[in-house]
Amino acid sequence: MEERRWESRYYDTVVCVDDCADGAWTGRLMNPGLAEPVAFRGVMQFLLEMERLLDNTKFPEPFARTRTFAPVEPPSAGTASGPERGRAATFSLRILFRQNASWQGSVRWLEGRREESFRSVLELLLMMNSALCLEKLDEE
Repeated sequence: MEERRWESRYYDTVVCVDDCADGAWTGRLMNPGLAEPVAFRGVMQFLLEMERLLDNTKFPEPFARTRTFAPVEPPSAGTASGPERGRAATFSLRILFRQNASWQGSVRWLEGRREESFRSVLELLLMMNSALCLEKLDEE
């Protein structure tokens, strides 16, 4: 029997980190659900912009929210072109679940060609930060 997967073009968000001086990340988010890249300055703004994106695309739905079968307008398609890169690092973020007031999914570090699963936002941030620290060491 053929394995079927639920796929959505909204799964993957590209996170381009341009600078990470003193742990203060700056960069931009790109996703087909966004009309244009969304800039962020700092980890907190990164998290808030990601949460806003997830809420707007309704994908994945938060675990605690009441769900209905009412029709939902799909988000307008973005104008994202080819893959962009961050000056410090680039990540492809796939959030599959939003449970226990956190996110679960996988993150792919494009420059390091590695992919890891995460069970919480904290674990995601620690993995991304470790990649940024490795990139910084390579530059020195």
